[in-house]
Amino acid sequence: MTAEDRVAELEHRLGMVEDALAIRNLQHAYGYYLDKCLYDEVVDLFDEDGEVVFIGGVYKGRAGISRLYTGRFRSRFTSGHNGPEHGRLLEHPMLQDIVHVEPDRRTAYARYRTLMQAGTHESVASEHAPLRQWWEGGVYENVYVSVDGVWKIKKLFYRAFWHGTFEKGWAHTPPDYVPNSSVTYPEDEYGPDELLENPPRLWPDTTTLAFHYRHPVTGKEFIP
Repeated sequence: MTAEDRVAELEHRLGMVEDALAIRNLQHAYGYYLDKCLYDEVVDLFDEDGEVVFIGGVYKGRAGISRLYTGRFRSRFTSGHNGPEHGRLLEHPMLQDIVHVEPDRRTAYARYRTLMQAGTHESVASEHAPLRQWWEGGVYENVYVSVDGVWKIKKLFYRAFWHGTFEKGWAHTPPDYVPNSSVTYPEDEYGPDELLENPPRLWPDTTTLAFHYRHPVTGKEFIP
């Protein structure tokens, strides 16, 4: 290997490290924006042809993604405005990052965990925002794409695994506590564009969301 080839190889490896850092920053920015119900900012993190998989449905393209964040979530959590609402708690920390960048540096994959705390303060509880406080745990398996040197979310798959009220915890959560989507858009104005054929179920079901990566030591692929 010539010196020029070695320099080129090192530059490529450094570029992949920088890509992985950019993708981590992108996903953590998503979590911070979601914390504060900045749904316009969340939508801008996605590729124009991106998609989101959420509670058994697939939201496609910028129109579908906007329908989920600036439609469904905004109407439920912030009374229709962009940004936090007094007395509403929605924390989405991004944890346990595992990021893999393809050698061509155009596509990447990552897995994250979130442990959410959410609820409504008693001072603002109402018919439309009932008094409640809950825990939620889930995993993201995402795909990212580099567009003109800027990393964007291509596919966000959020797999909620469990819910539990603060008062009783997850041991008492009834099956299908949060039901999967069953109606698509436009019949449901905030519904997904299509439904998953075999949608995952919440705890006490314990199925595993497929890993995008092979075992780092054995090289084996784990298929749930």
